[in-house]
Amino acid sequence: MAIAFTKYHGLGNDFILVDNRQQAEPCITPEQAVDWCDRHFGIGADGVIFALPGQDGTDYTMRIFNSDGSEPEMCGNGIRCLARFIADLEAAETGSPRPVYKIHTLAGLITPRLEADGQITVDMGLPRLLAGEIPTTLAAPEEKVVNLPLEVAGQTWQVTCVSMGNPHCITFVEDVATIPLAAIGPQFEHHPAFPKRINAEFIQVVRPDYLKMRVWERGAGITLACGTGACASLVATVLNSKSDRRATVELPGGPLLIEWSEADQHLYMTGPAQKVFSGTAL
Repeated sequence: MAIAFTKYHGLGNDFILVDNRQQAEPCITPEQAVDWCDRHFGIGADGVIFALPGQDGTDYTMRIFNSDGSEPEMCGNGIRCLARFIADLEAAETGSPRPVYKIHTLAGLITPRLEADGQITVDMGLPRLLAGEIPTTLAAPEEKVVNLPLEVAGQTWQVTCVSMGNPHCITFVEDVATIPLAAIGPQFEHHPAFPKRINAEFIQVVRPDYLKMRVWERGAGITLACGTGACASLVATVLNSKSDRRATVELPGGPLLIEWSEADQHLYMTGPAQKVFSGTAL
C-alpha cells in the first residue's frame, strides 16, 4: 500500500511527515522507518514523524521513529516540522490553520506557536536536572549532574546532564570544529553511565548570548541541528555560569533562539521549519 508523505527540515535536521490522524498507532513499523530514512535506497531523513489523533484534550499526538528504528520521547526540530505540517494540512482542508497547537508527546505536552514571520516558537516545558530524571548514574538520583567527570575514549570530560524529556550530556570545549564527533559520539551515546543512552552536545561559548554547538543524536548520529539539545545546552551553560538565560545557539544547519524564562522556568525555542517535497512510499 502506498503511503503519502511530506518531507520537512528544521535547520537541516530532516524528517518524513505522515498524516496518521486516521488511527492511534503509526501506520508503518520501526523497521520500515529505517528503510525510508536510508539516504541511498530510501527517501532519506533523520526520522519519520507521525501526526496522530490527540490525547487527553490535546489537538494532536506526535510519535517519531529515528533513522535507526528507535523511538525518542521528543524532538525539538521535529515538533516545529510537525507544527508546520499540521498547519499545511489544516490550510488545505479548512483554509484557516490554528496559530497554536497542543501536542501530546512521550515527553509530555508541548505547545508550538506559528509566528507571523514564518518562524515557530515552541514552549518546551521545564528542564529536568536530577540524575534520576535524566537518567544517569554519574550522581545520586536526587542530585544534579553539573561539571562532573566522565571517562570517554581514554579522556576525562567535564559534563553537565539535562533532560528535556529526552536525555542530554553537554560538554564545553574551546573549539567545536576540532571535536572528532563521528568517533566519540557513539561512545558517549552508549556509555554505561546512561542506561537509556544519551544525546551528546559539545558547546563553544563565544559570548554569553551566543553559543556554537555540535551534536551526536541518540538513534540518529551526527545531525545538522537538535532543538532539545540546544535547549539543554543553554540550561547547562547557565548552570555553569557561562551564559545569559537568552542566547542564540548556532548549529551546523543554522541558528536557534533559546530562552530559559525566569518567570515560569520553561524553555522557549524559536526557529524555522521548511517543506522540502511530497510523495508516496511503499
